[in-house]
Amino acid sequence: MAVRIETEQDIERLRQVALLQQAELDRLYQRLAALTAALAQARGEDATAALQLELGVLREQLAQRTRALFGPSSEQRRGPDPSAPPSRETGTPRAGHGPHAQPALPLVEQVHELDEADRICPQCGGALAAMREQYEEAEEIDVVARSFRVVRHRRQKYRCACGDCVDTALGPPKLVAGGRYSVAFASEVAIAKYLDHQPLARQERQMRRQGLVVERQTLWDQLWALAGHLAPTGEALHAHVLGADVILADETRWPLLGGGAGAGKWHAWAVASADAISYRIQSSRATSAAHDVLGAFAGIAVTDGYAAYEALRRSRAGPPFTLAHCWSHVRRKYVEAAPHHPVATEMLDQIGALYAIEARATAADPTTRVAAVADLRRTESARIVREIHRWVLTTPALPRSLLGRAIAYTRELWAGLVRFLDDAR
Repeated sequence: MAVRIETEQDIERLRQVALLQQAELDRLYQRLAALTAALAQARGEDATAALQLELGVLREQLAQRTRALFGPSSEQRRGPDPSAPPSRETGTPRAGHGPHAQPALPLVEQVHELDEADRICPQCGGALAAMREQYEEAEEIDVVARSFRVVRHRRQKYRCACGDCVDTALGPPKLVAGGRYSVAFASEVAIAKYLDHQPLARQERQMRRQGLVVERQTLWDQLWALAGHLAPTGEALHAHVLGADVILADETRWPLLGGGAGAGKWHAWAVASADAISYRIQSSRATSAAHDVLGAFAGIAVTDGYAAYEALRRSRAGPPFTLAHCWSHVRRKYVEAAPHHPVATEMLDQIGALYAIEARATAADPTTRVAAVADLRRTESARIVREIHRWVLTTPALPRSLLGRAIAYTRELWAGLVRFLDDAR
């Protein structure tokens, strides 16, 4: 029976899979060496040199996958990194772990008094009198435990003396007619699951500790009912994002637990404007999924190099949209190549210079920001982009190496990468 590594929790089975994969990897290394030697002989090349080049590519791929599995997810370079995207954080860094002001919390004053027996002067035996508005004060952060309660709603009935009219007061709004759980309860479950990432099973255990006996299926039913009411809001948000002149679009894997062989192939698509983000979960990342997500969008879409966007742009019968490509995705390729190809740091430094220019431009007054961005891109960014173009055209690299693939990626997307020079939005 096949083992799904993404969801398998049996350590022994995973160990066996790892051993089998290691044996297969060793076999493939031997086969690769034999085939490389045969190919080099057929081409009249030095077999040892050809094998070293091929093994170098494999080492890069292995190191890349190892970093993906076990390494840090950050792409930040050591030391000051001019190629990192500009930070949006402002203000001075916070030092130490001292107390923080808590303006959002209610302030409750609690006066502590001496017991009657302690209100005696130890020197003369006289009575101690309270000093007006004299206290020693200290603050502490306290917590009020969440609690659940059963609210019995008694809807008053009314009648007229004529005997022809009986009316009943309205009750609270319900997610489901006759439902037992309040809107506030369903909202609490949704916030815990989707904002705080608490699975329903964990919420179920917490609620039982607090006295509420509830099943996770019941919690799911509340989420389902809430989603039905919120669906129009989600559609309105998506339409708002697609109404922008410029959007960012990206997609990533969204594995599902269970559900058969195709469960792990779903994808989350994100579309962002300047003031909002909309997410769509699709069963694939094909062109049809991109069509469902982007709809009739007719502005500028900033994306990575995934082919579905270009395929959609070419095939769509509706209004056209323009593709601009993302420098952050290009930068990532050179970050991956840099440990094996130090020359890649030259490209990272150039991209860092572009980011520095953008940081200066976005710091301008909002009323003149677009003009400032356009001016800096025309006078400074364009020169750096020309240097980058010269670099990718003249820097030698093996096509299958990480550097070679990074350069090929840059060349392939070049038209979209330079589009920002002509549009300050």
